[in-house]
Amino acid sequence: MLESKANLLSQDKIKSCFVYRSIKRVFDFIAALCGIVVLSPLMLVIAALIKLEDHGPIFYEQTRVGKNGKEFEIYKFRSMFVNADQMLDKLKEQSDVEGPMFKMKNDPRITKIGHFIRKHSLDELPQFFNVLKGDMSLVGPRPPLPSEVAEYSDYDKQRLYVIPGCTGLWQATKRNEVGFNEMVQLDIEYIQKAGFRFDLWIIWKTIAIVIKPNGSY
Repeated sequence: MLESKANLLSQDKIKSCFVYRSIKRVFDFIAALCGIVVLSPLMLVIAALIKLEDHGPIFYEQTRVGKNGKEFEIYKFRSMFVNADQMLDKLKEQSDVEGPMFKMKNDPRITKIGHFIRKHSLDELPQFFNVLKGDMSLVGPRPPLPSEVAEYSDYDKQRLYVIPGCTGLWQATKRNEVGFNEMVQLDIEYIQKAGFRFDLWIIWKTIAIVIKPNGSY
């Protein structure tokens, strides 16, 4: 059970969030649907390249933790070898990020096409379907793994107060330049400042990063 949100948001802020969340959900649904339609040719090309490289599955599903600790299956283009999950335990000590999150710049599990789509964040395009389902929003904190949440402090769990996003303040600004604690601080900053203008600014920054990557891997 998560802690009270009183230490994070004022009561006025909590009440005013209802209108924002309602309109945001409508915007998310329409934008995700449009994104799928407009980007379907690109998604078909990516799917074909993934299949041609090693004849493995095109998509990758993984259990993540969403709002208030609810688990869901996230969809991504597969950017790693089929047995990548079994190799994780051997690589954890080589993580470039301290804390309950794994990031490795030269991860040996990533395929050739995987390097490209991860650099430009194209592996995350199938998450539009998560947005349609309501598991995710276009903007919000990165959805963590259950194993990561198991190591969260009460402070860290504050990032689970909102629906996770395809992109967020961390992804659009610092990304791999900062560690886990800084990522949590950025997520909490987003929760405190969340609003339509802020969301649109993050989306705009994310589009720019897809064109000119900011160190994604």
